Amino acid sequence: FIGDRYYSKTARIVAVICLLFISFTYIAGQMRGVGIVFSRFLEVPIGTGLIVGMGIVFIYAVLGGMKGITYTQIAQYCVLIFAFTVPAIFIAFQLTGNFIPQVAFASKVIGTDLYLIERLNQVIVDLGFPNYTESQRSTLDMFCITAALMIGTAGLPHVIVRFFTVPNVSDARYSAGWALFFIGILYLTAPAIGSMARLNLTDTVQIGVVGDAEGNLVYEERPEWFRTWETTGLLTFEDKNNDGRVQYYDDSNPDFEAQANAYGWEGNELVIDRDIMVLANPEIANLPAWVIALIAAGGVAAALSTAAGLLLVISSSISHDLLKGVIAPSITESQELFAGRISAAVAIGIAGLLGYYPPAFVAQVVAFAFGLAAASLFPVLMLGIFTKTINKEGAIAGMLTGLIFTYGYIEFFKGLFLQWAGTPFAADTPDNWLFGISPEGIGIVGMILNITVAVIVSKLTNPPPEEVQNLVEEIRHPQ
Repeated sequence: FIGDRYYSKTARIVAVICLLFISFTYIAGQMRGVGIVFSRFLEVPIGTGLIVGMGIVFIYAVLGGMKGITYTQIAQYCVLIFAFTVPAIFIAFQLTGNFIPQVAFASKVIGTDLYLIERLNQVIVDLGFPNYTESQRSTLDMFCITAALMIGTAGLPHVIVRFFTVPNVSDARYSAGWALFFIGILYLTAPAIGSMARLNLTDTVQIGVVGDAEGNLVYEERPEWFRTWETTGLLTFEDKNNDGRVQYYDDSNPDFEAQANAYGWEGNELVIDRDIMVLANPEIANLPAWVIALIAAGGVAAALSTAAGLLLVISSSISHDLLKGVIAPSITESQELFAGRISAAVAIGIAGLLGYYPPAFVAQVVAFAFGLAAASLFPVLMLGIFTKTINKEGAIAGMLTGLIFTYGYIEFFKGLFLQWAGTPFAADTPDNWLFGISPEGIGIVGMILNITVAVIVSKLTNPPPEEVQNLVEEIRHPQ
């Protein structure tokens, strides 16, 4: 679309570069998820689980193709939605007596007069952690993160290509409506799952009164899920005060330091990778084995479906858009297919490396990808449809501005792809952020810069040709 609308091979190349940045960022998080799932249920280190996952994703994407992956994703979503909601229903009933997770979120915990959130706040504050319901970010930052996630969705390559698998425009709109409905179910369940998981974890480790000599879990009596996750290396314990018990608290909180010293604690002893919490949640809650197996299947389905979709986008953009569309237009279909498979193999290798050395936890990496999509591809797609005045020079300048600014900002504070070169270069704190906006939300600023530059450059250069303006009219009134 960008190549035709902006009548330029250069615009097409820049769009492919933006697409690759978005896709590699996103797939880094997905491959991390794949590795975690396989490492847990094969009970092997994360590296081994990642290698197994890489092989499965490669075979799945290369042999399946776009249509095959689309059909299998229908089944995968059914598994995913059940895997995500069924454990939530079990745990909600276990904690509050209410089957609906969203309602349990605001219900009283069984055996207490406290609501679920009040109970959670109580137990974690006693351990030096901040209130679960207390925002650690400014209102502006939260707005920018939310907007980047919303707008970035419209620029995600592996989502956009899904609309090519339906026969007409009305079917595309119909499918988008249903997708939003089912995504809503999933996302509205997430806050309840997060709070219940945190409460169950804390109650499992802190078995008695905080500070009491017998108030903490005895390490040798740790539950089976604890031992299993230790095998993966994603949960670690270090007995710093040699008392044989697990102390889990916020040792970075200076206000809690004196209290911790009085208890005889010498530092937090339990380190849990945040990416394991959804998978570990049913085990921590001691749910039936079939429920744990269900969420394992859901985890595999979620990670494989998205990773395969992204891998397909990466390989097709290189083989079709870049190689056949720009570099070597005369190559045969079989040569293009071979190039696609080679690029898929290289992409899965890079993605696996990023999954083994993740720049951040999975949800954060995904937020970066959404921000990059909002800052680079979304503006040119929107402007390409809703205005005739944006020309190729404006689109190219806008995409480059949005991508370079947003990626540079994320790299500067987080270290995304250049950690080997010394990134991040500054502490990731609100005092250092531009206008107090975090790297997760900076995509909105990148989007504004993209649109501004595109409009200004277009006004200073020649307008698009007549045939391109006619193309825009046709797009607005599809048959």
